[in-house]
Amino acid sequence: MRAAIQDLYPDDFAHCFGCGRHNARGHLMKSFVDGDEVVAHFTPRPEHTALPGFVYGGLIASLIDCHAMATAAAAAERAAGREIGAAEAPRFVTAALDVSFLKPTPIGGELVLRAHVTDRNERKAVITVSLSANDVVTARGNVIAVPMPASMARR
Repeated sequence: MRAAIQDLYPDDFAHCFGCGRHNARGHLMKSFVDGDEVVAHFTPRPEHTALPGFVYGGLIASLIDCHAMATAAAAAERAAGREIGAAEAPRFVTAALDVSFLKPTPIGGELVLRAHVTDRNERKAVITVSLSANDVVTARGNVIAVPMPASMARR
């Protein structure tokens, strides 16, 4: 089984609530490269309810956010001529997050996130993410990811 992008983050930067492998109380989201896309699957738990039967929008935003950062890491590795997994994955942080809630997202099944980079340079990556439930896109995100600033590193 290949490693998820989040499993390749350096240990010091693997505590994110959404995707950090060192945060047992977090979502433990896992994203995988699939051709030109990055794909993740997530099943909301009952506590992720907004209204009975529907997923809380904050969860949707956090999933889109974390999935976009993994997508930026994979794109940076590809731009450097490496396959994701050849080295520790670079960390990115969110510079902008715009989420459109297209339809209510039902709870009780698996959500599928698909992302791709629409623009990239050394300073940023622009990523589009779609979130689907039962093969219906219910949310879309446009995210700007930037390399993690040195000021965020542990001293």
